[in-house]
Amino acid sequence: MKDMNRLGGHIACFAAYAIFGINIITCKDLTSGNLISPITIFTLRSLGAGIIFWILSLFLPKEKVERKDYLKIFAAAFLGYFVTQLTFLVAIPEVTPMHCSIISSMSPIYTMFIAAFVLKEPLTWKKAAGVLISLCGILFLIFSNARGGSGASESSMKGIMLMFLNSLSFSLYLGIFKPVIAKYSVVTFMKWIFLFSALMAMPMSFREVISLSWTRIPSVQLWELGYLIVFATFISYFLIPVGQKRIRPTLVSMYSYIQPIIATVISIIIGMDILTWQKLLAAGLVFFGVFVVSRSPSAAK
Repeated sequence: MKDMNRLGGHIACFAAYAIFGINIITCKDLTSGNLISPITIFTLRSLGAGIIFWILSLFLPKEKVERKDYLKIFAAAFLGYFVTQLTFLVAIPEVTPMHCSIISSMSPIYTMFIAAFVLKEPLTWKKAAGVLISLCGILFLIFSNARGGSGASESSMKGIMLMFLNSLSFSLYLGIFKPVIAKYSVVTFMKWIFLFSALMAMPMSFREVISLSWTRIPSVQLWELGYLIVFATFISYFLIPVGQKRIRPTLVSMYSYIQPIIATVISIIIGMDILTWQKLLAAGLVFFGVFVVSRSPSAAK
C-alpha cells in the first residue's frame, strides 16, 4: 500500500511537470504577442483555476481551515504561485530556452538543501549523487542541442535574475510548506492558494482585466490561454500537492527536469527536431538520477 502511495506521487509529479513542459512553448507564444500583459495573464490564471477549485469544493465534504494556518497558506501562495508564476511570465520573453532550462535545472539543488534545514530531510551521499546525475543529464541535453551562430536573441540580465528568483521561490515553497499541504485536502488547500493569489494580483491588473478586448486576441492565443488556465494551472497545481503528500520535496523538485525533455519530444513529433543518441542518453541520466534519489533514506527511516 505504501509503495502504491509513492507510485501515485511519482505519476502525479511526472504528469504535472510534463504539462509545465508544454506550457513553456504556449507561454512563449502567448507573451510574445504583447496583447495581454504578464500580470493580467497571471490574474486570469488565478481567477480561472480558483473558480474551478471553489466550485469543485462545493461537491466535496466541507473542510475547516484552522485560523493559524491562513497565514501559512497566504505565504505559500506568495512563494509557490504569485512570485513563481509572475517571474516566469515576465522573464520568458527575455531569456533564451537554453538559459531558461539551465537556471531551472538548479531548483532540485536548492530544494535539497532547504528540505535538509527546514524539514530535517537527510542530506545523504545517495541523494546528492542522484541530483548530480540528473543535473548532468539535463545539462548534456541542453548543450548538445546548442547551436552556435544561429542569430538567436540574447538573454537579458533582468530575465536571468527573474528566472533565478523563479527557481528559488518554488524551491522554498516545496521545502517549507509540506506540513501544511499534508494537513488539508488538495482542493481545500488550492482554492485558498488561488484566492489569495488573485487578491495579490488584482490591484495591479484590475483596470486591464475589465478593459481587455477579447476580439483583438487571435483564436490560437485564446486556446493557449485556455490551456494555461485549465491544464497548466488547475490540473498541474492539483497534481503537485498530491505528489508532495506522497514523496519527498527533493524528489518532487527533480521532476522539473522533465520539462526540457518534454519540449524536446514535442519538437521531434512535430518535425522540428530529430531523435539522437545524445537525447536518449540525457533522458536516461535524468530518470536514473530520480531513481537514485527515490531509494535514498527518508526522514521517517
